Amino acid sequence: MTQTHRHSISWFAVIGALAAGVHYVVAVGLELSHLLTAIHANTIGFLFAFPVSYFGHRKLSFSGQTSTHLHAFPRFFAVAVSGFLANQFLVINAIYFTNIPFWLVLGVVMVIVAVSTYFLSRYWAFKGK
Repeated sequence: MTQTHRHSISWFAVIGALAAGVHYVVAVGLELSHLLTAIHANTIGFLFAFPVSYFGHRKLSFSGQTSTHLHAFPRFFAVAVSGFLANQFLVINAIYFTNIPFWLVLGVVMVIVAVSTYFLSRYWAFKGK
C-alpha cells in the first residue's frame, strides 16, 4: 500500500466519521424527540451530512486526485445517494423485521455502507478523467 493510499484511507476515516456523526446525531435526535419517524429522520440526517462528506473528502481524503468539481460532484452525489438508498433499505428492513432500536440499527448500517462508499469514491467519483 502506498503512502498516498494510506493518507487517503486515514482522511477518509476521519471525514467519514465526522459526516457519519453529523448524520447520526441529527437522525437519532429527530427520531428520539418524536419530531420525525426514523425513516424521515434518517433522510434529514443524510442531507446534513452530505456537504461535510463531499467537501471534506474533496479537500482531504482525495486531495491528490485531479478531478474538477464539475466532474467529481455529480459522481460523488451519485455515490452518496446510492449509499443512502442502501442505508435506508437496510434501516427500513431492520426496523420492520426486528426489535432492534433505531439508534443501534443506524450505527451498524452506517459502518457497512461506508466501506463501499470509500471504494466508489476513490476509484470513480474523485478519479481524474
